[in-house]
Amino acid sequence: MHSEATRARRRAAETRGHRAEDAAVAGLTRDGWAVLARRYRTPLGELDLVVEREGLLAFVEVKARPTLADAAHALGPRQRARLVAAAEVWLAEHPGHGAAGIRFDVVLVDAAGAVRRIADAFRQE
Repeated sequence: MHSEATRARRRAAETRGHRAEDAAVAGLTRDGWAVLARRYRTPLGELDLVVEREGLLAFVEVKARPTLADAAHALGPRQRARLVAAAEVWLAEHPGHGAAGIRFDVVLVDAAGAVRRIADAFRQE
């Protein structure tokens, strides 16, 4: 069983994650993106956000860390592979999206609430 301290840390991390996603959604919608899915679960992994603008589909991973630099280093090769696999599931379940292209973006959020979006952050291998 997990201790109360462990459960409290997990709840705090989940709250930070929700706030970071809210900040990402606000910025993306302000820039004209339509949110198609949020926290989309597949058997192969979870997609934080799926957004589309003018036929361009973006799978967005949101990373909240104390600093933007910490957030930028939080997405390793294994997680990128899981995101690609989950995106393939989403695409199979939602045909007809991404006519203008598909990309993977990362939104970084620091403890002060600063947000930075890295468009086309990585490519499917």
